[in-house]
Amino acid sequence: MSSKVKVAVRVRPLNKRELDMAARIVVDMERDQTILTHVNSKRLPKTFAFDHCFWSMDTDNPKFANQELVFESLGTDVLENAFSGYNACIFAYGQTGSGKSYTMMGSLNDDHLKGIIPRLCDVLFERIAGNSNPKLSYKVEVSYMEIYCEKVRDLLCPKGGKHSLKVREHKALGPYVEDLSKLAVASFKDIDNLMSEGNKSRTVACTQMNAESSRSHAVFSIVLTQTLFDPSSASGTEKVAKISLVDLAGSERVAKTGALGDRLKEGSNINKSLSTLGLVISALADMSAGKKAKNSYVPYRDSILTWLLKDNLGGNSKTVMVATVSPASDNYEETLSTLRYADRAKRIVNHAVVNEDPNSRMIRELREEVEKLRAMLGSGG
Repeated sequence: MSSKVKVAVRVRPLNKRELDMAARIVVDMERDQTILTHVNSKRLPKTFAFDHCFWSMDTDNPKFANQELVFESLGTDVLENAFSGYNACIFAYGQTGSGKSYTMMGSLNDDHLKGIIPRLCDVLFERIAGNSNPKLSYKVEVSYMEIYCEKVRDLLCPKGGKHSLKVREHKALGPYVEDLSKLAVASFKDIDNLMSEGNKSRTVACTQMNAESSRSHAVFSIVLTQTLFDPSSASGTEKVAKISLVDLAGSERVAKTGALGDRLKEGSNINKSLSTLGLVISALADMSAGKKAKNSYVPYRDSILTWLLKDNLGGNSKTVMVATVSPASDNYEETLSTLRYADRAKRIVNHAVVNEDPNSRMIRELREEVEKLRAMLGSGG
């Protein structure tokens, strides 16, 4: 099934730094449009259209979008696709301190402030608990990793080590991380505990732009396996869906973050991988629009991030991008860059398929055909 990448934009409130410098608000939203106005009134406003625009600046404003609305708009479809057997992905992109981690993770201590990832996990187990078909069983496994300075680390490693893992490529399954922990979970509480432990291991640091700046890209993966038992053949058919939930580190400018030493090196690696992501998005958008041949070169391997996200970008996945922006005039150029990035991403066409064993699918389809013919014979048709 071909489908375009769904793109949403979210604007956060002004932070303390922006309030102290009396920054002007240059972002506005009207339904599915985001309008960016330059402080120089002679320059025309720039308008972008997206699938969703979330105004999260002022709680008193009728168009305020809270954490629940963001999840209902984006997370429920992702979960529906997973239960249908499709791979799915949500990734958050934006400059440092623009609200990516808040959108994806939120605050685990307050139910109202929980982000997309904990809400999605919560609803996942509610759906499984509500299953009334005794022939249908579910298995849920999770993994959590970070990409730090172009090295992959396991955030759920019981040894708590900081050693890096190797990325391999399987002929059929594509890129994967060798020896990455994959833990079976039976409830949302299990996932909640694992996420809390994983977040403690994630690399964060203080910069002038963000007191808790993510210095790595984090990928939380959920593998949902559904097995439908068939008594007539004493066998089961499986559907396996992978949900990738990606919290990218923010793009940053050294002049603003004041990064030195390790922070400077981290920022350089973050910007490199995000630049490669931009090149991949541009190449895929041009291919989807027919501007490039379908077999054109796409630089997936230029970065660990894009290599691991290969299937989610232009491959076998239903993908959602959340672009987070600052409303402040001081961040006009960064906000414009993010919106242009998102505008290119919405042109990418993915080709998702139901992840089911081909033989099982053929047997199921033949059985369905037999049942239809029986029904037609029974009704005299």
